[in-house]
Amino acid sequence: MTIKTLGLAAALLATTATGALAEVKFALSTSQNATDPLAIAMEEAAVRIEERTNGEIDVTVYPSSQLGSDNDVLEQIRNGAAIAVLVDAGRLAPFKQELGILSAPYLVEDWTQYAAITASEPYLEWVEDLADTSGLRLLNYNWFQGTRQMFTTNPVTSAADLAGVRVRTIDAPGWLATVNAMGATAVPMAWSEVYSALQLGAIDGAEAQLTGAYGIKLHEVTGNLAFTNHVQLVTGLTTSEAWFSGLTPEQQAIVSEELAQAGDDASAATVAKGEEVLAEMKAGGMTVNEVDPEEFRELTAGVYAELGLEEARAALQPFIDAAKP
Repeated sequence: MTIKTLGLAAALLATTATGALAEVKFALSTSQNATDPLAIAMEEAAVRIEERTNGEIDVTVYPSSQLGSDNDVLEQIRNGAAIAVLVDAGRLAPFKQELGILSAPYLVEDWTQYAAITASEPYLEWVEDLADTSGLRLLNYNWFQGTRQMFTTNPVTSAADLAGVRVRTIDAPGWLATVNAMGATAVPMAWSEVYSALQLGAIDGAEAQLTGAYGIKLHEVTGNLAFTNHVQLVTGLTTSEAWFSGLTPEQQAIVSEELAQAGDDASAATVAKGEEVLAEMKAGGMTVNEVDPEEFRELTAGVYAELGLEEARAALQPFIDAAKP
């Protein structure tokens, strides 16, 4: 991390209560840029939180990984920093294994089924265990970022075309296992480094959702898109349990309510923007190649056993089935 990032993190470990200054400074972090629906929804939530708390909580949004990579920010949070970072559960799996199921391949048929998952008893138990054992409080898990697809420099029409292809993915066990199972060579890398890595030929592609890919102009340095639909990327905001517990009950309620509402707003905006950015990428020369998602579903079936998630999947399956469209 840079000195600037360390300074920001250190500042967020403290609160103020003098004069007209806010009593609590709070940061929202995302790897997506400021124009992404996620960052926009965060900005709107920041305004509402400040208004509802009469300025007691001063919220600043940091897009584009300004506070560091997601994994770096999680470590800052574990040390008590007043930050909430938007991450997929794969990054939380090292602290609570069962939560890794939320980023597993082909878990659900439609992202809306996650509402049933996050209301289920198993999920709620995992969240409390995470807070008790790691100091990480998962505030919500309702931020749909889009369905993950393959963006590559060469066409991909089947798993065979991914052999030897270096594909950037999230630095978490579930994501690495999924991409490798699909036939590619998984390369963990910070999102902010992907564009330049493709330019330099350090990687041959990246798996990403449409809005996120468009936000960093991934179509400019790949040229091919395959709709593998391997993960419905729903994410959540994780903060410090120690920091959150230090808020008043009223402040906790306001923060929780407004950030949950922001997740719903961001999800709706992401869905609406998906078709728009796809059309723009096609107009810019992106080629969409036909693939059979069922081939990749079969290839990734073993990921659950590899990651020890078979019991977690069985626990959630009744809730997933009940929520099928």
